[in-house]
Order: sequence, then C-alpha cells, then structure tokens
Amino acid sequence: MWPCRRIVALGKELAQLITPSWIDLAHDETEGYATTEAKTLEMCGRRLPFDEALAIIDSALRAGYPIDTLREAANTAKGPGSARLRRVTAAADKRAANPFESVLRALALEVPGLSVEPQVGIRGELGLDVRPDLVDRRRRIVLEADSFEWHGDRAALRRDARRYDLLVVNGWTVLRFSREDVMHDPGVGRVVLIAAVADRLPH
Repeated sequence: MWPCRRIVALGKELAQLITPSWIDLAHDETEGYATTEAKTLEMCGRRLPFDEALAIIDSALRAGYPIDTLREAANTAKGPGSARLRRVTAAADKRAANPFESVLRALALEVPGLSVEPQVGIRGELGLDVRPDLVDRRRRIVLEADSFEWHGDRAALRRDARRYDLLVVNGWTVLRFSREDVMHDPGVGRVVLIAAVADRLPH
C-alpha cells in the first residue's frame, strides 16, 4: 500500500487540475449519480474549450447519439454558453475518426479561408483512391493526423509514402501533423495552415 502522505500529495496534485462548477439539475437530467447523455453533451458544449467540446461531441455522434436531438437542444439553449454550444454543434461531424482528428479539425476551423471535412474520398490518376483525415476540396489541401502507432512498420511506411506521392502528383497539398503538435503546441500547426491557405488559391 502507498503511504498516506503520498496519497494525500496525489490528491492535491489532482485537485490543481480540476475546476469545480455547480449547476441546478432537473430530475429528468440525471441517471443515478450521473447526468444524462443529453445534459452531459450540453454542458460540455457550453463550458469546455471548442476543441475539447468538438472531440467529445464528435465521439458521441460516432457512437450513435442522434444529431437532430443535439441540434434541437442547441437551438433552444439560452443563457451562458448557449452561443458556444450552437457553434460546436454546427461543426460536429460523426465522420471524424477519433479525438485527435477532431482537435486538428477544430484548429483548422479557426483559420480563415480553410474549410475542411473529415474522411472525404479522393480519386484521381495513377490509381489514386484514398480517404484522408481532413480535406479542403476547394483549395485541394489534405490534412493528416499522423499517429505513431499507425506508421510503425515498413508496410505502413510504404503504404503512406505511396498515398502521399499520389496525392501530390494529382495536385493536392498534403500536410501531416503529429499528435504532440496538435495537442500541445497548436501554434505551430496554425502557422502552417495559414501559410498553406495563402499559397493555395481556391479551384
């Protein structure tokens, strides 16, 4: 067993990472000791930073939560955070493959002139047939959220090299982003995206 002092120290460290908040809940907004799915998503959309809220709501839609129910709640929302809830609901998309991709999309949505969609199929010459993470059709820009676990062997390297080469020769700009930059140093990604938009006129 850990010494009591160590447990207390860990508790203090965790407390520094937590921002408590309170809200009055109706009886139909709870299930046991937790809030309902609808109330949880509403609170996340109202209170969390845009990228975190988008990742959570994308995940809920991917798991089958009805988008119409979410939109109805956002359209009728009032009070603090209601505009933020409507914004993240409008951007939410069940096609997002994972939270990493959702956060990259949130970053891209902050860049003027860039309009990306998740998991758009692209076909072209030389056998190009791919479905990149994020695609701006008008500017022909592809954003890839590159996770190390998907690129750790020779077969993956060969597959991705061919994929990126075919996109480039078909006239697409391909930008690859690491999890560390997107999650922990988004300023780097923002500068790259702004430069890419400036360099690529809409088709």
